[in-house]
Amino acid sequence: MSAASPSYPSRHLGLQGASNFRDLGGYPSRDGRHVRWRHLFRSNHLGRLTEADAAVVRTLGIRTAFDFRGKEERIAGLCAIAEIAVHTLPIEPSVVPVLRDRWSAGRLTVEDALELMRESYRNYIRRHTPRFRALFDHLLGDHAPLVIHCTAGKDRTGVACALVLSALDVPDEIILDDYLLTNQHFRRDTAAHPELPQDVLEAIGTVQASFLAAALDAVRESYGDIDSYLREGLGLDGPARTALQQRYLTS
Repeated sequence: MSAASPSYPSRHLGLQGASNFRDLGGYPSRDGRHVRWRHLFRSNHLGRLTEADAAVVRTLGIRTAFDFRGKEERIAGLCAIAEIAVHTLPIEPSVVPVLRDRWSAGRLTVEDALELMRESYRNYIRRHTPRFRALFDHLLGDHAPLVIHCTAGKDRTGVACALVLSALDVPDEIILDDYLLTNQHFRRDTAAHPELPQDVLEAIGTVQASFLAAALDAVRESYGDIDSYLREGLGLDGPARTALQQRYLTS
């Protein structure tokens, strides 16, 4: 259900200033329901929206954004639509500073960069579960239509949206497919981090199945399985998960 058809809206919105803005709607749950269209969106940051982009976002009725960027990232790109209420759930970026140090020391490879990405994903679970729990607390309120984002909308947002789809009982292979859609849509800022080599920038500017797998490995390491993590880590007991599914899945 990735493509537009007479029956389904467009998943990718094609915004000029937010290339990775897309709808989580339409994905099937294991019991035959589907994620509601035009309720849950994911994106890169909203600080570069054009006037035409902003008009599209307004027509979607989005009233809430959940922003996983760190402090300096947020200052550099404030939401361009004043009427959207922004909830900050900061996870400070950690990969680029380490890459800079290793490059300066003359010991940086692409595989170093990929492993740093995987480790950052593990740390999303080990260190930042309270941020994801806060997101779910908000999702259980009446905030839709809403958008979840960070800077690129691929890593912190990718894990958050994978957790949301897991809580909605979407099959794992579909969750992975949605995660990897970033590689089709995200336009990397080629002027960012000019001090780092191009092959390293290309590696960290994509998403890979091994990145998301690293986060899930950390889930299993600490909680046993994803259902236990949703329950114990994110506070989604049976009634809360049922309420979430009633809100965001079709009947």
